[in-house]
Amino acid sequence: MLVPGFTQTAAAWDPVAGELRAAGHEVLALDIAVADDFVTTAAAIGDAAGLGTYVGYSMGGRLCLRLAIDRPDLVERLVLVSASPGIVDPAESEARRARDESLARDVERRGVEPFLRDWLAQPLFATLDPAAAQLAERAAGHTSAEIAAALRVLGTGTQEPLWHRLPSLHLPLALVTGRADAKFEATNDAMQSYTTGAACTRVHLDGGHALPLEQPAALAAFLIDWLAATG
Repeated sequence: MLVPGFTQTAAAWDPVAGELRAAGHEVLALDIAVADDFVTTAAAIGDAAGLGTYVGYSMGGRLCLRLAIDRPDLVERLVLVSASPGIVDPAESEARRARDESLARDVERRGVEPFLRDWLAQPLFATLDPAAAQLAERAAGHTSAEIAAALRVLGTGTQEPLWHRLPSLHLPLALVTGRADAKFEATNDAMQSYTTGAACTRVHLDGGHALPLEQPAALAAFLIDWLAATG
């Protein structure tokens, strides 16, 4: 089960999904439907996808982590790509909520495509080739209201931080980041120390934050090997 990041659609996983299918895996890539809150949205992903291995990128990774904690009966294995358990500091959370509210109002005011152009121009995506960013697919796949809802409901400032819940994971777990993504490299290194109950694999790939789009072949190759090793 492949779960995309903020502003992405299931199509963001197409290159990775193709490699996995060629290796004999059954693959389901999902769009994220924003529900009333973060927990309900994560639960809906599990209801739609069922039992299996969940691979989530960024926002999708945070949702998959929540699902794995709440529904260990559904999540057999978990791969988090460029994902975080959330923000612990209340002041930092409030600042993030305020920033996301400002972004939500911006997309409501200006529309999807201008918002996406600015979003993808952030330093976080400096290593992402614009030709691979899927701007047209994102713009066609979301309305302004959907993106605004994701910012308000699924942002890291809104979700419950899950650091204290990481020791409850008892499953094969992989934490994947790009070497050029310094913030998430440090976050995932810290996460590894909390996953005391999981069989945790820490993975560093070439590239930055948006690995499913930047390095689909390398990410798929890792997944194929890891699935074989943990199966």
